[in-house]
Amino acid sequence: MTLYLNIGSNIGDRRSNLLRAVALLEQLAWIIPGTLRLSDLIQSQPWGFESQNTFLNIGVAVDIKPDTPPLKILDDTLAVQNEIDPSSHRDTDNNYIDRVIDIDIIAIDSLVFNHPRLIIPHPRMHLRPFVMDPMRQLAPDWQHPVYGKL
Repeated sequence: MTLYLNIGSNIGDRRSNLLRAVALLEQLAWIIPGTLRLSDLIQSQPWGFESQNTFLNIGVAVDIKPDTPPLKILDDTLAVQNEIDPSSHRDTDNNYIDRVIDIDIIAIDSLVFNHPRLIIPHPRMHLRPFVMDPMRQLAPDWQHPVYGKL
């Protein structure tokens, strides 16, 4: 099974933040060693909020052990994110804000998973070029299990 992630950063040393996240993710027990692939780095404007700070994003594809529960993946990626920066990604009104690191689960092969804590594939992936461009690099033949080819 292949897990697709998107990692973004728009404050601090963005490139170092991304690379640190990748290094920490690669150590997770459910990731099959030696399978990690990265997209090109891309810059993007903030999505869903206004900021002068542009994002640097990278797509990640990695093979995972087939019995790994999606909520375990969520908990572990959130732990990596919080290890780098435990700050909230939202303000007191629940609006997006600048962030040191943001790790989003985009897809796991053709899995459709709907839970109050996690929806796979990511429900807004098709609206975000900074997600879709890396996804196309990493998996040009991947098809969204609900919408088909995007």
